[in-house]
Amino acid sequence: MIKECSPKVIESPITTRKKGVTALKLKIGNFQARSVCLGEKDAYENGVLTLCKEKAITYLKDCDDHITDLDIVIANPGEDTRIVPVIEAIEPRCRVDGRTLFPSVTDEVSPAGDGELKALKGCCVTVVGKCWGSFGDGVIDMGGEGARHTYWSQLINICLVGDTDEEFERHEQQKYNHALRWAGHRLAEYIGKIVKSLPAEEFEEYVFDPVISQAKRDNGLPNVAIVLQPQSQMEALGYNDLWYGWDLNKFLLTFVSPTEVLDGALISGSFMPSSSKWSTYEMQNFPTIKELFREDGKSLNFVGVILSMLNVALDQKERAAVMVRNMALNLGVDYAIVTEEGYGNPDTDYVRCQVILEDAGIPVVGISNECTGRDGFSQPLVTLDAKMNALVSTGNVSELTELPACKTVIGNLEAMNRDGMSGSWGYDEKLGKSARDDGSIIMEDNNWFCGDHISGFSVKTMIEY
Repeated sequence: MIKECSPKVIESPITTRKKGVTALKLKIGNFQARSVCLGEKDAYENGVLTLCKEKAITYLKDCDDHITDLDIVIANPGEDTRIVPVIEAIEPRCRVDGRTLFPSVTDEVSPAGDGELKALKGCCVTVVGKCWGSFGDGVIDMGGEGARHTYWSQLINICLVGDTDEEFERHEQQKYNHALRWAGHRLAEYIGKIVKSLPAEEFEEYVFDPVISQAKRDNGLPNVAIVLQPQSQMEALGYNDLWYGWDLNKFLLTFVSPTEVLDGALISGSFMPSSSKWSTYEMQNFPTIKELFREDGKSLNFVGVILSMLNVALDQKERAAVMVRNMALNLGVDYAIVTEEGYGNPDTDYVRCQVILEDAGIPVVGISNECTGRDGFSQPLVTLDAKMNALVSTGNVSELTELPACKTVIGNLEAMNRDGMSGSWGYDEKLGKSARDDGSIIMEDNNWFCGDHISGFSVKTMIEY
């Protein structure tokens, strides 16, 4: 049984708006965690974050009776440590005004996108299965050659390692991982509250003007929007990304403020091959959105976010593309960026959206990974079109990686062989099993947790030979 754990919101959550005054202004006070340790009390001082493990675990277990086992383990950059199966990653934060960090997840629905946050940089809450993996779970290496494959090796990983009584999905390849994922979000907010009353070391500020005010700009700069296609393919609810706690499979695309995305309104689900996923951490920090904010009023006018979806039926795909087109035209968009979470079936939505925008006279840059096969010679996307002439690739999910054993494993290495994780396997006629008896591994790059970093954190570089 899931219990109410967070305090109820009692303060007014909305910035008072007067005529001509900006409606959405998000301020993030940052603290750089240079070290994280487990101790007898929760504290932050001079860059050192101390977490009382016993207190945090008690809180999380009290929130959800489905959790049967929890541990917290710290993994530092450069350590000879492999983390698997990784389920989710979240940046520790809290809201200064008492609003919940993740509306309808860590507490009841409340507005996001304005107000003040406190955030701990340089670290993340990393949710790890103690026993069982899933199709959408992945691998993080903190040191050695494997550390080059993901952004996460640069952060201090506060690993929440757990198990639950969700027996109904124990041997399913695709798991909800509901109790552990939401425990991760609760822990991120719990840790964030450690710095709630402290003065921030630095600030980020994002101001998003009302669209009607943007329309009055006369600076000669092009209007640019970003189209996000978060994962929403699963008709069974509980696997997809959430918008204010709303399963995106039941969502009708709309225009949203980019500050809402950065403020926890959008969180990751459990579905999609691991390297293609957007973790909640990436949504909280979406680098491409932040870059658009930096260029706003300099090289472009940032119009905002068109939040679309990825569905399976062709009529649903076409309907979404048509709505994206018309919304972009109504907003006066001159150029668009289109991003997809995933590959395969979602490539159809990704390509169709770009083509219909190009046909409407709106040039597009697309950002996605590709699946070109282990030899690199397969078609990169399920479908292609000559009108897509500006694509950014964040890597080939099918490329093979072979790595030696790590001294420490957090989680369960056998999950790579047993649980149908994307990019790993229990048997291959030529390659054997992914997790070998000596602890070494061989897998497709599919299996790096959010390793392609389509949001903009990519650690990869395209080289022309």
